[in-house]
Amino acid sequence: MSYQGKFVFAQLCSLLPVKKFEWLVKKYNGNLRVKTFTCWNHLLVMVFAQLTKRESMRDLIAILDAHKNKLPHLGFGDSVTLSNLSHANMVRDVRIFEEFAYIMIGIARDKRSPAIRDFCVDSNVYAFDSTTISLCLSTFWWTKFHHDKGGIKVHILYDVKTDVPSFVVITDAALHDSQVMGQIPYEKDSFYVFDRAYMVTIELFRIEQAGAYFVVREKKHMQYAVVKDREHSNPDTGVLADQDVLLTGMKSRERYTKPLRRVVFYDKESNRTFVFYTNNSQIAAETVALLYKYRWRVELLFKFLKQHLHIKEFFGTTENAVRIQIYSAIIAYCLVAVLERELNLDRDIYDVLRVLELSMFDKSPIVELFRKSQTQTSSEEAIQLSLKFD
Repeated sequence: MSYQGKFVFAQLCSLLPVKKFEWLVKKYNGNLRVKTFTCWNHLLVMVFAQLTKRESMRDLIAILDAHKNKLPHLGFGDSVTLSNLSHANMVRDVRIFEEFAYIMIGIARDKRSPAIRDFCVDSNVYAFDSTTISLCLSTFWWTKFHHDKGGIKVHILYDVKTDVPSFVVITDAALHDSQVMGQIPYEKDSFYVFDRAYMVTIELFRIEQAGAYFVVREKKHMQYAVVKDREHSNPDTGVLADQDVLLTGMKSRERYTKPLRRVVFYDKESNRTFVFYTNNSQIAAETVALLYKYRWRVELLFKFLKQHLHIKEFFGTTENAVRIQIYSAIIAYCLVAVLERELNLDRDIYDVLRVLELSMFDKSPIVELFRKSQTQTSSEEAIQLSLKFD
């Protein structure tokens, strides 16, 4: 990454594949009859808003107005106004942002593979879950959750080994989580980890037919018959039972006819007992529990997107505007993930974002920011240690 006196934000955005974005703009006629504030300007403004945690359009415009002379150097064009940003979010084809998000996902996964070494299995591991974003029905009139509430759901398939989402679906909040399972692009020999809401036998059998594996938490009142006990319990590791079972419920036995593996695991840390089902008979029972534990990484992503990027306060009330902002958040996340690997920082993505957040208008080489922050962090830790042991 060359420096050449560029702003930190411009250095960061040099990692974006401009030609691929321009191809999408041409594909969907994104700049048709546009004289100012092009799709590229729009994208960079939205990414900037995410990375600097702008809370509203007015907040964003106020910051940009204070740095008007810098806008062309940041890639924003000559002028960013409340009206042109609001109009762009309302009318610009969301498919440009959606498909570019998937391009960035692909780049981030390639750059960060494998991010986790010495993992418990060699195969790819994905965690699937959703988060609900409540919206005011009177403002976001196109949503409907229940009664007088509105909302949307963001469903994400998370690549555990690279810490990058691999598949994103945005739906109405009223849609049950399991109804999106049929859209997941299953890969042969990969593992898919689900919470109990996804214990839907007809969908799990599709994973079996795809030659992939699942680990899912047991729903209440599951009916089954034990075919055989695979091994005795092991209190030292937390395994209380490891069984082969046949589902005996009226519908489940018709929808999943093969034996399933049932693992009962006691987690000492939380003092809770969990029951998992899987169609993999080869891995250790402890590995089944460990794979489920990695599902929480997708929960951390949702927390990250809501707290550190912004998908709760929207820059527009239309469905188009909301979708553009969510895909912009995914693009921003992937961009930071790529930077972390490009610079070999070996740091948490949130830490990288925290450094970038206050440095967008700096002109120092971007790698220097992290050297300084690392030195500062080390000094703070030394002070804390001296206070602790004095």
